[in-house]
Amino acid sequence: MALAFDEVATASDLVWIEGGAFTMGSDSHYPEEAPAHPVKVDGFWIERTPVTNRKFMMFVKATGHVTVAEKVPDAADYPGAKREMLRAGSLVFMMPKSVNGPDISQWWTFKFGATWRRPLGGLSDLRGKLDHPVVHVAFSDATAYADWAGLELPTEAQWEFAARGGVDAEYAWGSDFMPEGRPMANTWQGVFPTTSTKPRGHERTTPVGLFPDNGYGLQDMIGNVWEWTEDYWSTRHPQPAKHSCCIPSNPRGGDAEESFDPRQPEIRIHRRVLKGGSHLCAPNYCRRYRPAARHAEPEDTSTSHVGFRCVKRVI
Repeated sequence: MALAFDEVATASDLVWIEGGAFTMGSDSHYPEEAPAHPVKVDGFWIERTPVTNRKFMMFVKATGHVTVAEKVPDAADYPGAKREMLRAGSLVFMMPKSVNGPDISQWWTFKFGATWRRPLGGLSDLRGKLDHPVVHVAFSDATAYADWAGLELPTEAQWEFAARGGVDAEYAWGSDFMPEGRPMANTWQGVFPTTSTKPRGHERTTPVGLFPDNGYGLQDMIGNVWEWTEDYWSTRHPQPAKHSCCIPSNPRGGDAEESFDPRQPEIRIHRRVLKGGSHLCAPNYCRRYRPAARHAEPEDTSTSHVGFRCVKRVI
């Protein structure tokens, strides 16, 4: 049963975002962020933090929800998959001692038994992590939580507008990645993926709110975990409007049929847009710790660095 809006606002600590016009995307980084283009969004409410393990646990206790990572995959959805791999589990980052080339399987492992309850698989648990962002949640898990809470996932435009915090700059906090050497978000420190110089216990997710709020009072919009949005993946943004009278209002993402991964034509799993970067983003590897950055994620995929937060649209 969905909660009443006033209950959700209290439980989820929603922040009102007035809305307005802004330049979405970037022409200065990865090609999928281009072109930079003007858009407008209406006002909306957004959760101050990513959904935490504590909140997700409340949802599971109330509904009995079983996440995608806890279910055995259907062989019909994965033609050609090895039989021994069709087991419940999720992708977990494991720091290698050394790497040879760009093959991500050197640091990503599909671990049987890895779930939101056991983020590293095996006997790992949530002790000391109830206020960390929930991870190992697929798209349907995020939408199920949102439905229960009487909320929705944000569109990419809503998410990016909120992440910018009213600042028209490269980063959510200004023009310098680490002003005066100070980390402003939970991103990789050291050389990815082999060397981390973070304090012990902070190598992966951290408690929400550990780093400064953005200009709208939102926490962890950048870093910590990638966050699901409602929008289907597109390889580029639409071309910008030529006249100010034609600025798109409340734009939505790409076409569902075009969101499939062309590298795996036999697998028909839609991809959605992730935003915000994560604790694995590093200057030497993935510079996606910016509001304009975006990444494609199959709806069925869960990992140790992807979470979500919700919004409430005003109708």
